[in-house]
Amino acid sequence: MNELTKIAYNCKKATFLIEKKLIGKITLREKMELKMHLAGCTICKTFERQSAVINRMVKELFSNVQKENLKLDEQFKENLQHRLEEELNK
Repeated sequence: MNELTKIAYNCKKATFLIEKKLIGKITLREKMELKMHLAGCTICKTFERQSAVINRMVKELFSNVQKENLKLDEQFKENLQHRLEEELNK
């Protein structure tokens, strides 16, 4: 199977390219591969739309947070750190 047809059956690579496209630039080859995959994969098309909405919302959230200079309280940060360490040590 050649490289271009591999993407047609590779949702993992397609979702990677979708995210890469949303945060920066993808090459012409990557654009072609992604377009080819999205032509036949409704799940990845939905993922692309949802990911774009989520990225836009996060950007808006961080924009608003920077304007308001909001901070997490120390207890919340400590609890979050503890939970992350527990998950990483499983």
